[in-house]
Amino acid sequence: MLVPSSWMMHVVRPVVVLLCFLLCADAETPPKFTRTPVDQTGVSGGVASFICQATGDPRPKIVWNKKGKKVSNQRFEVIEFDDGSGSVLRIQPLRTPRDEAIYECVASNSVGEISVSTRLTVLREDQIPRGFPTIDMGPQLKVVERTRTATMLCAASGNPDPEISWFKDFLPVDTSNNNGRIKQLRSESIGKCLVLKRTSPPLISIFKI
Repeated sequence: MLVPSSWMMHVVRPVVVLLCFLLCADAETPPKFTRTPVDQTGVSGGVASFICQATGDPRPKIVWNKKGKKVSNQRFEVIEFDDGSGSVLRIQPLRTPRDEAIYECVASNSVGEISVSTRLTVLREDQIPRGFPTIDMGPQLKVVERTRTATMLCAASGNPDPEISWFKDFLPVDTSNNNGRIKQLRSESIGKCLVLKRTSPPLISIFKI
């Protein structure tokens, strides 16, 4: 008995599509940056934080290099994101001229490797230009009852107006992915506020700007 070719096509095509879907779903992918570090200018004795995140399958490993060599110094700290998506290179206190360099974020997995570079400039106190950002009011230590709302204030001045970023335990605060618990507001008279709603353990953390 002959089977109509049209019927065979209807059977084979879904099987081929399903097989392709399964193979594609298990396919490994090379690293791809989702956030790259930006050039920074800091002051001697201050702090600099560079952020680097990447995706890929397997999950990429992030390594920080300075002048082609992996960073290794007591003043250099690498803090990894909880989800393993990347890390923050934190340098404190800054030293001039030894910390002035090109830093490199390298993301690699079994499929490939990519890198991106950023520059750090460190100024002495007598080199600070007019209009350089200054913190006029920094966040204060707070003790808040569980389930209550905490508000932290920060004000900075400079020309042009500086952007304020918040860090929790040295990692950048993501105000868009926390179920509305953390919000960043702006006041023309004060500056930027970080509002933490319904605080609950574990929220014993260090917030910095």
